[in-house]
Amino acid sequence: MTTQPASTDPFESHRRFLTRLAYRMLGSVSDAEDIVQEAWLRWRETEQTEIAQPRAFLARIVTRLCLDQMKSARSRREFYVGAWLPEPLVEEIGAAESDVDTQLDAPIALMLALERLTPLERAAFLLHDVFDLDFAEIARTIDRSESACRQLAKRAREHVRIDMPPRNKVDPTEAKRFVEAFFKAAHKADTSDLQTLLANDVAFHSDGGGKVLAVINPLYGIDRVTRFFAGIARKVISQNKSTTVFKPVLINGLPGYLSLERGETLQATALDIRDGLVHAIYIVRNPDKLRHITLEAG
Repeated sequence: MTTQPASTDPFESHRRFLTRLAYRMLGSVSDAEDIVQEAWLRWRETEQTEIAQPRAFLARIVTRLCLDQMKSARSRREFYVGAWLPEPLVEEIGAAESDVDTQLDAPIALMLALERLTPLERAAFLLHDVFDLDFAEIARTIDRSESACRQLAKRAREHVRIDMPPRNKVDPTEAKRFVEAFFKAAHKADTSDLQTLLANDVAFHSDGGGKVLAVINPLYGIDRVTRFFAGIARKVISQNKSTTVFKPVLINGLPGYLSLERGETLQATALDIRDGLVHAIYIVRNPDKLRHITLEAG
């Protein structure tokens, strides 16, 4: 076994890539971190000087660990209460982005599309189309022929293209302004302001995991979504409870915010904004998916 200083250790230079790969495979920040930690332990026991391509070698370890974990995760997902959303990746609006960061972001719509793939389709698609590994390496990673890997990636690509909406980058200043306007409008019993911000075919997804109150099934259409928000606002007003913390952020690359709703329930809200209107709203309230987020009152 040969180890290297942290400053020159290939594992550390690829840690972010490995974490993003594991997150896209599993949809869980905590599980991705655990996978990367296990990969690091295995890397330590490897004769590192004999590894010609550390990035591909480490991706192989992480992918195989993810595939093993997905076997049990899939069975647990069958009993999940309500809609499933990935654990939110949160970052500051306007934070400096490198080319690799942009390449490795994980839009919620993509994460949901990936959920409809088989584990091997998911691995082949991510490794080739997102992380640019060749099919020879992917074949070694998932123990399939190169032609089989090409077919897996092709099928996955077709599903993802159907499910993925077009992406629009929002200027940071505009993103904050829009998020603040949405937050204020969504907490009013009068829906007139909210209606000006939503697309007619807006979709609403909420994930409470059976742990906290959340909408079990998605809501579709501006009328149903605005009625829902108006009902919540009226209830909050009648109970004299309010949101004690509001912080605009990016969630999986989408403008959104973190909040303590009714002063106690941590919530991550992401807005898919296209052509100046919200086409999808994603709200994660399941506390198990928000353990990596800290938001202090006041």
